[in-house]
Amino acid sequence: MDRRRVTPRPERRTARVDLDDVVYGIHAVDEALAAGEPLRRIHVGDERKNDPALRVLLERARAAGVALRFENRGFFAAFPYKAHQSVVAFGAPFAYIALDEAIALRPRTAPGLWVVLDHITDPYNVGAIIRTAESAGATALVLPERRAAGVNATVRKAAAGATAYLPIARVANVAQSIRTLKKAGIWIAGAAHDPAAIAYTRADFSLDLALVIGAEGSGISALVQRDCDYLVSIPMEGKIASLNASVAAGVLLYEVLRQRTRERT
Repeated sequence: MDRRRVTPRPERRTARVDLDDVVYGIHAVDEALAAGEPLRRIHVGDERKNDPALRVLLERARAAGVALRFENRGFFAAFPYKAHQSVVAFGAPFAYIALDEAIALRPRTAPGLWVVLDHITDPYNVGAIIRTAESAGATALVLPERRAAGVNATVRKAAAGATAYLPIARVANVAQSIRTLKKAGIWIAGAAHDPAAIAYTRADFSLDLALVIGAEGSGISALVQRDCDYLVSIPMEGKIASLNASVAAGVLLYEVLRQRTRERT
């Protein structure tokens, strides 16, 4: 009997897919192509090869030289996100900018608008805020590296393509970043349900402004709140104490836009 020890064959590992680099859904992928985002490949369901809804997307992909792969239902069944519409793209890691680059984007002929997210962990909220901020004409968005949602597949999907157009800075420390924004002459307004806060419709949003939005429940941190120039609140007439972070951001961003549009007319 051969008693030599047999070394077991190591298990074959499949390559890990970094889901932060995924864009999924027809609209999100099409917007990424339109904005010139570097996509490595796009997977499309076999049943959608001749779908008129994908005609422009497929033409853009071919024109950009992006590899197209047509897949059976099994490929998409294994995909963790279900709202993919049989369209999944793999791109390069999201291109964050530095905070000083975000500040340097300050418009020359109009006041700038920066949106700072103070540790919002829900990717759907982050994506919705990015979408609204881009629609309201924000200059850039700032979010922290840790204890917060970054620009991953869910955020890109919720943002409906806005991540392709709105510059986003990722920072190590929100409070320090706010102090840097202040040194650059940017006013800091924190959204807070606080007795010291002024009603958002009475605030003056006519100057360069960074609007700070905190997470539901905890809101903006005490340290960040101390560094704000002033706090703004949204009246709550019902029995619920606070709004969803993305809803609150939408209300405030469009008040900024309303005031600035009024001044231009």
